[in-house]
Amino acid sequence: QVHLEESGGGLVQTGGSLRLSCAVLGRFYTINIMGWYRQAPGKQRVMVAEWTKSGRIRYDDSVQGRFTISRDAAKDTMYLQMNNLEPEDTAVYYCNANVYDFSTGSQPYWGQGTQVTVSS
Repeated sequence: QVHLEESGGGLVQTGGSLRLSCAVLGRFYTINIMGWYRQAPGKQRVMVAEWTKSGRIRYDDSVQGRFTISRDAAKDTMYLQMNNLEPEDTAVYYCNANVYDFSTGSQPYWGQGTQVTVSS
């Protein structure tokens, strides 16, 4: 059974930095896509950053130049380095992975979410 474990959220002042981690655990063949999403109170969940197996990386315009997505393939772990944080970045951050296994095919999985709060 595949599951994702997130860590790294917290409270930070405007201009500060945080790094989120997301480990893909369990039995699987390969990871096709990994991404970070966030959901602010009263708003829809939106994509923040995404990595694909083909090497494509994309960011939402609101975080371009401030956030960096990276991956440690040996650890099946994805990171989101968030710099120059703003109050508007306050949200619950979720990691997502599209994982392929021979028995289940490609399936999407979500982490449990981690709170990021940026104080002004």
